Amino acid sequence: MTDENNSSGKTILLGVTGSIAAFKAADIASQLVKLGHQVNVIMTDEAQEFITPLTLQTLSRQPVITRLADEEGSWQPGHIQLADSADLLLIAPATANIIAKLAHGLADDALSSIALAVRAPVLIAPAMNGNMWQHAATVSNVKTLTDRGVHFIGPEKEGMLACGYEGAGRLAPVENIAEKAGEFLT
Repeated sequence: MTDENNSSGKTILLGVTGSIAAFKAADIASQLVKLGHQVNVIMTDEAQEFITPLTLQTLSRQPVITRLADEEGSWQPGHIQLADSADLLLIAPATANIIAKLAHGLADDALSSIALAVRAPVLIAPAMNGNMWQHAATVSNVKTLTDRGVHFIGPEKEGMLACGYEGAGRLAPVENIAEKAGEFLT
């Protein structure tokens, strides 16, 4: 195991959106910190309905960003500084909503604003109802993002979903997400 204060660690921005799978972001953050990376979490309002910022702050050992209005008074906007410092933007779980926002360049919350400013690689781990994942709009938005160089992991093709459906849409396994993130950090 890598020392948690390893200076060779990278800066990962972990975006968490409003999916029932948001609780798995705690494990993702914990694993990445154990590997020696600095993890800065950005949560949407909807994500906070599933997991608290305090949980992710404790596991990441960094303040959690929930709103741009909470930025400290500085001449340089904090969300731009954070975007500039990123070695990777990982959004896990990613809802159809955030995928649509990113595909269309919307920046109406902290996560979408930071995503629009980041120049590091972007890795998205979708989690949603299978009908939503297979909807023509989502398929088109994923293609748009893929064509722009955004990378995806998952969702799982089969499995029981929180909505009671069986099929595609489950978040990829946490270990696979952490491993895939590591591929961008070498």
